[in-house]
Amino acid sequence: NVGEESRQAMSQGMASRQPGPVPPADDLIADPRLQLAAQLFNDGEWYACHDVFEEIWHETQGPDRAALQGFLQIAVAHLHLQRGNQRGATLLLGEGLGRLAPFPPDALGFNLSLLRARVADQLHCLQQGNDPTALPLPVLMPAS
Repeated sequence: NVGEESRQAMSQGMASRQPGPVPPADDLIADPRLQLAAQLFNDGEWYACHDVFEEIWHETQGPDRAALQGFLQIAVAHLHLQRGNQRGATLLLGEGLGRLAPFPPDALGFNLSLLRARVADQLHCLQQGNDPTALPLPVLMPAS
């Protein structure tokens, strides 16, 4: 299981890391945990990616913190969808989109335009009372 292997690798690699504030975006982009979280996100490992994003979020200061929170909210929204909580998913998708709105399309090295478009499609579907499972899942792809 990719998620389990990633969590084990992360916990082994993080054992020697001292917690503390993460510096500006360039250093955050270089943090291997960010790429791990994105891979888990793209694999639909919502709980595992939430854990990694949350760890980074707790250590981050400044405006990038809001982008990380947006990623977290979108991941948790998908946990709600898996559990049949469409209302919770709708609220968190909307909040996640709102948090990501002020960021440029390549913030933190990701293609936020693609992410926002897919989340907006899911949100619109849910707001119409429909099931979004047939829609493409949001992904955190590298910015080009």
